[in-house]
Amino acid sequence: MAFIKEESEDMRIEEVFTVKQEDTEEQTDYPRGAEQAKYLEMKENSVLSLQQNPFTRRSDEEKKRIKELGPDRPNLQIQQQSSHRGRAYTRCFSTTLYGKRSWLAGCDVSQAFYCFPCLLFQSPGTETSWTTRGICDLKHLSEKCKRHESSRSHLDSAMRLQCFGKLSIAEQLDEGYRIGIRKHNEEVTKNRHILSRIIDCVKFCGAFELALRGHGESETSDNPGIFRGLVDFVASLDGVLKEHLKNATVFKGSLKTVQNELLDCMLSVVREHIIQEARSSDFLSIQADETTDIATQCQLVLVLRYIDAKSNVQERFFELMPLHSTTADSIATALKERLAVILPEDQKSKLISQAYDGASVMRGATAGVQRKIQDVYPNAHYIHCYAHQLNLIMQQATSHIPKVRIFFSDLGGFASFYSRSPKCTAVLDKVVAHRLPTSSSVRWNFHSRGINTVFEHREDLIRCFQTIRDSGDFDPVTVREAGAFAMLLEDKDFKFFLKLFHNIMPHVDLLYAKLQKKDIDSVHIRGSIQQFQQDIQKIRNSLHSLVEQSSEGGSQLKRRRALQSPEAHERIAAEVCDTILLHTMERFSFTNHLVSATLMQADRFEQYTVAFPEEALSRTLKAYPMLKGSMLKTELSLIYCKEEFRICRGAVDLLQLFVENNLEEVFSETFTLLKILITTPMTTAEAERCFSTLKRIKTFLRNSMTQERLNALAMLSMEKRLVTEMTDFNQKVIEKFANQKERRAKFIFK
Repeated sequence: MAFIKEESEDMRIEEVFTVKQEDTEEQTDYPRGAEQAKYLEMKENSVLSLQQNPFTRRSDEEKKRIKELGPDRPNLQIQQQSSHRGRAYTRCFSTTLYGKRSWLAGCDVSQAFYCFPCLLFQSPGTETSWTTRGICDLKHLSEKCKRHESSRSHLDSAMRLQCFGKLSIAEQLDEGYRIGIRKHNEEVTKNRHILSRIIDCVKFCGAFELALRGHGESETSDNPGIFRGLVDFVASLDGVLKEHLKNATVFKGSLKTVQNELLDCMLSVVREHIIQEARSSDFLSIQADETTDIATQCQLVLVLRYIDAKSNVQERFFELMPLHSTTADSIATALKERLAVILPEDQKSKLISQAYDGASVMRGATAGVQRKIQDVYPNAHYIHCYAHQLNLIMQQATSHIPKVRIFFSDLGGFASFYSRSPKCTAVLDKVVAHRLPTSSSVRWNFHSRGINTVFEHREDLIRCFQTIRDSGDFDPVTVREAGAFAMLLEDKDFKFFLKLFHNIMPHVDLLYAKLQKKDIDSVHIRGSIQQFQQDIQKIRNSLHSLVEQSSEGGSQLKRRRALQSPEAHERIAAEVCDTILLHTMERFSFTNHLVSATLMQADRFEQYTVAFPEEALSRTLKAYPMLKGSMLKTELSLIYCKEEFRICRGAVDLLQLFVENNLEEVFSETFTLLKILITTPMTTAEAERCFSTLKRIKTFLRNSMTQERLNALAMLSMEKRLVTEMTDFNQKVIEKFANQKERRAKFIFK
């Protein structure tokens, strides 16, 4: 490329372009080839693009897009050596120059300034220095801008740019036209107000899972349904809506087609907001689980977990996806399709975790879903839901010991006995005044409620069974079962195991409750698991006194009825506790990527000041290559030495401390590690909650709704707080609704 040195009275400029003068027409010779093609592709409104492909030769759609984009304003690398009174100094480009004039554009190829309106329209008399060569004289730039913007050619180009895409000035000055515009905009304002009220009604119904249209209802039915009743109620408080519902012939907000279109727009607005939040966060995790709905359709739920701009942990429902099969390929394909929409190609490293329920099709190390996802997203480490693992631990502890298995089988019989007979339930309500919860093999908090109820009301239950047996109002089978249950409640084996698990289950409940929290993190979980192990160990150490208490009291006859000796009771109880402790240690061991949680465990900070956890750090760096090892080690060493940090209860608390005290940059790598730990989900509890919402929305009366409508209603229900917090939600929905298709009702301003 040639360089021409041009002398001016104040400075010398080296220009990175060649100027030829032929027939008083100047041309600019820029670099050609792949570099230019890439530049043109990326910046449609760039100076180089507009010079190579003039504005007048483009399509109307391209012209409108360029006008919307406005002038291209890159960061120019202009430096100008100058001197004043014998003192040398350098002038450099500043982006504040763009803010002073809306028409100023820049080119990072020629490193010069241009006039955007003149570049587009090139009115007669336009200076070629503002459209062809560019201006790079920083010293006299302000003076040249003032002279140019007062020129007739610039004013003409600027006016043509502002009026582009609008009616001619003559038409706009017409009185009838202005009146028509005003009336049109007044009608649009009224229609948007009405539509906003209808959107509020849809939001309310969606938030509380109310039917928008009942089964078999029509527009003219005497029972118009919950939604129409809500619209009528709102209309009684809003005169504009009331008048519209009374007189409207074009737009009826209660029509099913309108409702579906509004639901589609609402779903789109919320999803766009969630995607924007996820993309702006540093890290992202997913939770997925599958279930079968009331129409026997397999549904896969996808939940996103990330830290938002306010440093709050968010778990957002994203979609319910119908599956034709539950194979690993089918599930992985559905997840990858959605992840491709959420994360662009250059943000794949953001996905750091995938949490599932532990089914073999999900956790398979070679052909499971987690392996197929990690092949595409290398940082997406697998998490087996800790709540499911806790259930598996309790199942293992209570299923392989025959006496304990019999105890839980007998315990489940109490609820079954009363649930199948209203007469028995009436006696239970009268004598005990407390219902017996049904047990569940996958919900151990249900077992805990049953154990606590039977333990606290054992004497009342004995009286209740005796009442049923002696009343003479029940059939022989019921009388026989009532007598058997009354004897069971007096059985020493049953009472011992009831006492044992009454001591164990509160600790299981406490850990289970912590695992259900949205803002739980791996550091907090690590401490909770250690506390759980300590509590079970205390019960294990006190078994002898527990056995002695159970052996005391009671008649000699009742003692002879005991099927096990005190020594056998103590042995079985010890086996139960040992099984829980062993499986807790195995299943909840923090290995591989989870070992990073031990780096932020406050109760170990004092120990780490003596011996730094080098192995945990190296495994953390291997799992998360985006971390800078040397810097992280230095920051952690400082944190370990400070006693103030040793009372920290978890990663969330420490993250909030850094944010509140503006320590994000001081402890930049530790801050990144905390965000990784917090973003990593330890359970799929949120996915389970989505299934509860699915069951409430898709009932027998509404099992034929489309998947889009189901997703929209589920989103409005599960993310109702997000919808409420979006102050411009209604406005965005209206814009989408108005531009969805050509409508007879007017919703777009002129």
